[in-house]
Amino acid sequence: MAWFACVKGKVAGLNALLCVGKRENNHFLRHLYRDTNVSVKTLGTLRTAQVSFITSNFSKQQPYTAAHAMETKDATVEEDSCNTDSTVRTNRGKRKNEETDEAAKQGNRKKQKKCGKQLRPGERYVPPPQKRNPGVSFSQEHFAETSYYFEGGLRKVYPYYFDFTTYCKGRWIGKTLLEVFKSEFRAESLDYYNKAVKEGRIKLNDTPVDDLNIILKNNDFMRNTVHRHEPPVNGRPLEVLVDDGEVVVVDKPASLPVHPCGRYRHNTVIFILGKEKGLSGLHTVHRLDRLTSGVLLFARTLEVSKKLDAMVRERQLEKEYVCRVEGQFPEGEVVCEEPILVVSFRVGLCRVHPKGKESRTVFQRLSYNGRSSVVRCLPLTGRTHQIRVHLQFLGFPILNDPIYGSSAWGPNRAKGGLVGISDEELLEALIEEHRSKESLHLLDLPEEEVSGKQEPKKECSDGAQEHNDQITTPESSGVACDDNSCKLTQEEVKAEGSQEPHKSTSAAEIEGEMNGAHKEKDSVSDEASRTAKSNAFVRDNLCGECKIVRPDPMEKDLIMYLHALRYKGPDFEYSTQMPDWAKEDWLQD
Repeated sequence: MAWFACVKGKVAGLNALLCVGKRENNHFLRHLYRDTNVSVKTLGTLRTAQVSFITSNFSKQQPYTAAHAMETKDATVEEDSCNTDSTVRTNRGKRKNEETDEAAKQGNRKKQKKCGKQLRPGERYVPPPQKRNPGVSFSQEHFAETSYYFEGGLRKVYPYYFDFTTYCKGRWIGKTLLEVFKSEFRAESLDYYNKAVKEGRIKLNDTPVDDLNIILKNNDFMRNTVHRHEPPVNGRPLEVLVDDGEVVVVDKPASLPVHPCGRYRHNTVIFILGKEKGLSGLHTVHRLDRLTSGVLLFARTLEVSKKLDAMVRERQLEKEYVCRVEGQFPEGEVVCEEPILVVSFRVGLCRVHPKGKESRTVFQRLSYNGRSSVVRCLPLTGRTHQIRVHLQFLGFPILNDPIYGSSAWGPNRAKGGLVGISDEELLEALIEEHRSKESLHLLDLPEEEVSGKQEPKKECSDGAQEHNDQITTPESSGVACDDNSCKLTQEEVKAEGSQEPHKSTSAAEIEGEMNGAHKEKDSVSDEASRTAKSNAFVRDNLCGECKIVRPDPMEKDLIMYLHALRYKGPDFEYSTQMPDWAKEDWLQD
């Protein structure tokens, strides 16, 4: 015991001595930094020597018993408490000293923020990435970017300025902006990007770029301001069937995407509800293809959304569709259980394949007019294009289906799952067929891919969420921006001399126009619309779309004979009326 007490006393004395020595050494380091402005490397060397000295002394007096280890821990706590007010830390030029005044602290924080890593001569500083809202929520700021006008039964959008933003991708690091634009964003020529740089439309970390040869680094934040044009859509009013505080149910017209994707942003269900009905912050429960019409359900709150999602997973929701197919569909109930495989995400192309996902659809013929049949469809699973693919497999594709009714599938159009060509050949044949018919827009391909300028990026389909934050031009595909990345540059709009947004034409006016009532009134309305368009249209000197006059699409190009008729749950049911083409007295063109 006498030996143990002796060792214990020596350790306690050594700890007290080290505490005093450490405090004095800290004072020395602090004065050395203040008085001589010594380099960070020198301070780091002195600090390392200090730590080595302390460590070596502790290792020499290392106890051999558990009891002595506990005593050493207690002494260390006392040591930490004795120099709390005088601790100095140096790490890559960062210094924290609680004894300095507030002004010194603020200056030190600024240095830490700007010089977290010491920059070499000529090296560019990149700020750390900002936290982003993971959800998609559009507000009045986004809705006010532009406005609608109606012309010839179509809903159109005035061109507007828009910022595409993205952080530097891993594959871009070390490359120049010029190389990235040249290899990945070929929707526009390099001459366009050089002119955009001169006008300050391309920014890096919110600073205008003056040279496309700048080398990209990790966390670089890129912004590209473009003049955006959107394709017209069906001008039929978007009718709200139910709004009870928990859900919003609408009758979606054909040709409208549900949410922003590809070239569509304001001409989408989400934006029309926000701009014309004042409904925002909605949660998508399910989606419909752009060319499909009918019942579309949104949840008002996250709780209701989770409840409906659970019903979907547990298959408690029943969906009923109607469609018009080619030929005489068999009478009675027809069940198709063929697995479905996605062939191309960019076009949303699927086919029956043994490696596909389990699928089941029940069909029943409602009527036959001698050339085509109206069929009731009950999809019991929720695969992409399930109804369309199963009808094609059965040999009765939807009458005007631009994908699964195409001759690119062969003379029998994949009846029984027989295609005879590879998926790549099928996709190429499908694109070539629509290119020859000048109807590539029906495939929702991006403009630069249609013209052969760029490799495919991403499709604009019903199931694709517009979160991707790519920096591209209006014609590029697969860009949907979240709440932080989709902002209108008001300065650019003002610089081009744009006027205040015009109010949208009322639903009653456009419905009257579509019904053909009062031709003279319609003529005056169209003239007024064209006048308003000329006043609000802002031409951009760099925009290629501003120099092109595109013909308006035909009504047949905006409608597919597939309609979501009913959506039913355990305690609710929402439905619409039968579309005109599904009625027994409908005459086929």
